[in-house]
Amino acid sequence: MLLPSLSCLPLETFQDEVLVLVFFCEECEMAATSATTFSVGSAISFGPKASQLPHSKPFGVRFNSKNSLANFSGLKAATFVSCESETSFMSKETAQALRSSFARKAQKPNQTQYGLQPQASFKVAILGAAGGIGQPLALLVKMSPLVSALHLYDIANVKGVAADLSHCNTPSQVLDYTGASELANCLKGVNVVVIPAGVPRKPGMTRDDLFNINANIVKTLVEAVADNCPDAFIHIISNPVNSTVPIAAEVLKQKGVYDPKKLFGVTTLDVVRANTFVAQKKNLKLIDVDVPVIGGHAGITILPLLSKTKPSVSFTDEEVKELTVRIQNAGTEVVEAKAGAGSATLSMAYAAARFVESSLRALDGDGDVYECAYVESNLTELPFFASRVKLGRKGVEALISSDLQGLTEYEQKALDALKPELKGSIEKGIAFVQKEAVSA
Repeated sequence: MLLPSLSCLPLETFQDEVLVLVFFCEECEMAATSATTFSVGSAISFGPKASQLPHSKPFGVRFNSKNSLANFSGLKAATFVSCESETSFMSKETAQALRSSFARKAQKPNQTQYGLQPQASFKVAILGAAGGIGQPLALLVKMSPLVSALHLYDIANVKGVAADLSHCNTPSQVLDYTGASELANCLKGVNVVVIPAGVPRKPGMTRDDLFNINANIVKTLVEAVADNCPDAFIHIISNPVNSTVPIAAEVLKQKGVYDPKKLFGVTTLDVVRANTFVAQKKNLKLIDVDVPVIGGHAGITILPLLSKTKPSVSFTDEEVKELTVRIQNAGTEVVEAKAGAGSATLSMAYAAARFVESSLRALDGDGDVYECAYVESNLTELPFFASRVKLGRKGVEALISSDLQGLTEYEQKALDALKPELKGSIEKGIAFVQKEAVSA
């Protein structure tokens, strides 16, 4: 768990074992964050009343004690709890709900303490865990107190990654699995499967080359998911997402276990970038900014709806074009900055971890979880489309259609322009699986 911005506190704050924890919600971009990754509803279980807590602004929880303190994940829980709010986020009722939902437990005679009791109960598998995205993603997921077991799979070099992560003092048990013969065991009983496996585009490699390699990887891995954990949430990161999600859907259909509510293309990075760039451009507090991004997950299919930005903010026509193009080409920005030494692995891992945590919160019963994702959709004539969705225990509970209403002229033209390209990518993925089936 992260402790952001403690450096701004006076040294006296830390006397007598005082610790200030600051949590952020899933819709608050990663200002100091793990926006979804470390939220009140998931990072710490406050009991059944936790669902009553709004999720929109940061707040602090201060634990004070002069007694001996119990440890959890390197953090200390104590006997006195006070709630402090920077804004109107926490009403008196909310603060009281937070206080009363801490559970007292006896430690020794004449001594009591309030214990933090995270509900670590979900199993997450990362397929491609030794790669550039997989390793930082595994670290971030390891930090979630909702995860009881973290299964790391790759075709090589994963044993060392698992050994390294296993030393982190967070609740989840880390297990490693190497090669096709161990893939089935990796997936048994898993709740969320994340697939960053694949290869990045290399010099001299055509887009078709990249597609054929990653399409086969995704097909093989999803077949194993279908056989071993068909009820799991499936998060597809492997590019091209516009095609690999339809590939996964076709594989699951062939296996007779397709549930469109549980298959996601992870487009969270587009939202993370949009929020970051808009906040920088308009000098806004990043934690307050939320920009829905629709369409797909490549080039012009990425469409940030700047007119729907929260908080409401005005943009000139030039700013809209500049921001839209930058968000669409942000991956290239990173590749060029790394001078050919890699692509956007760290920001992708961060965004993927955010989506994992949102999924875990939904599985845990949080009724207020919204994310953008590329899913089977009826919002347009296209069978797959990225939009904001409401997540629940069974996956997608609702597609948020209101974001597509009242678009600006620029956004409507961009939406019309992206559809043919996205349609072609979807059809290419479907055709790949059908061709493979005929060949077999």
